[in-house]
Amino acid sequence: MNSKTASFYTLGCKLNFSETSTISRDLEDEGYAKIDFELGADIYVINTCSVTDQADKKCRNIVRKALKYNPNAFIVVIGCYAQLKPEELAAVDGVDLVLGATEKFKITDYLNDLSKNDMGEVHSCEIQEADFYVGSYSIGDRTRAFLKVQDGCDYKCTYCTIPLARGISRSDTLENVILNAKEISAKGIKEIVLTGVNIGDYGKNSSGLKKYDYTFLDLIKVLDEINEINRIRISSIEPNLLKNEIIEFISTSRNFVPHFHIPLQSGSDLILKKMKRRYLTSLYKSRIMKIKEHIPHACIGADVIVGFPGESEEQFMNTYNFINSLPLSYLHVFSFSERPNTTAISMKDSVPLIKRAKRSKMLRILSEKKRRLFYESQIGEIVDVLLENKNKKGYITGFTGNYLKVRTPWDPILVNSLKSVKLKEIDKEGYLRF
Repeated sequence: MNSKTASFYTLGCKLNFSETSTISRDLEDEGYAKIDFELGADIYVINTCSVTDQADKKCRNIVRKALKYNPNAFIVVIGCYAQLKPEELAAVDGVDLVLGATEKFKITDYLNDLSKNDMGEVHSCEIQEADFYVGSYSIGDRTRAFLKVQDGCDYKCTYCTIPLARGISRSDTLENVILNAKEISAKGIKEIVLTGVNIGDYGKNSSGLKKYDYTFLDLIKVLDEINEINRIRISSIEPNLLKNEIIEFISTSRNFVPHFHIPLQSGSDLILKKMKRRYLTSLYKSRIMKIKEHIPHACIGADVIVGFPGESEEQFMNTYNFINSLPLSYLHVFSFSERPNTTAISMKDSVPLIKRAKRSKMLRILSEKKRRLFYESQIGEIVDVLLENKNKKGYITGFTGNYLKVRTPWDPILVNSLKSVKLKEIDKEGYLRF
């Protein structure tokens, strides 16, 4: 065993958080002590994202920060950006090792010599080789745990690099998911968030060539029967894969909370077709209305991309009005970002950046209005709140099952507890109080 220290930084999605956490446990098993980023670790592992064009800039900034805390630190970069542009990352001053999609879970094999390299060493692969599945979950950092059940994506959305970075759709076995879920619950974690690149596609085996004998619906039915679990949240699920049977099941479920995040991307059918999404606005609307019919108090979030090539003012307003007409609770708004090796990058009629920014702002304001309306509708309700473990300026915060953010004066006894409360008001910072 050695006495080296390691620190971690994660960019991007919940899936990345679950993988970082698993890799950190692997390093701890090898004798590395996990320490805070600012304490000057011997090794820094940076898990990158490729969704926007800021990946390179963000990675450089984090490398600089790490070297400020320890100029001799060994810097390892993993994740989607490391798979897509390994040579570019290897050239970043201070980066010692870049590991692609198949190599990141073998990180301990590459840490024999921690002396700094003149140039980053790359161990990558063709993404076709990423045809195996590595289960992972995050624990220890939060009140909730992120449990990865699926990886990769077979969809060909014209703006997205994720299939290039993560490979084909493949899933964990049902047995392994159950094992991980029970392991998480045994450690006192009250909430599990199911994550994946395209979790509604759950069921494809590790080679992605054929289906298991089960589906995402089968998975959630089995998880619902595990008594040790307090609550389970589904991260993001495609509207075409969120079948009515899933909605109906969750409406009567014991463990699953009434919270859905359903990517929309555009409220214009013309733009959805250009994006090669697998649904149109009519199907999206029917899913939202189905949820509200069966679970009136459900929280529903959506992703939206503004400024996709060819998006006219009229098409944007169609999106705005469509969203406004739906009982959504909040939005995640993204300005279209040109990504290398995607179809969209070569599409005509690029939308000027200033227009993208304006449209983005309009939707963010709409999101705040939607969120406020949803919060106001919940005043007077009795709900279960899972309280977090941090003292934030004299308050302890937490989330209800339907994703309302709640706070109350700090009390250490409340940490990591599920408390049934009556919601009384919204405070000046937008939290619900009880």
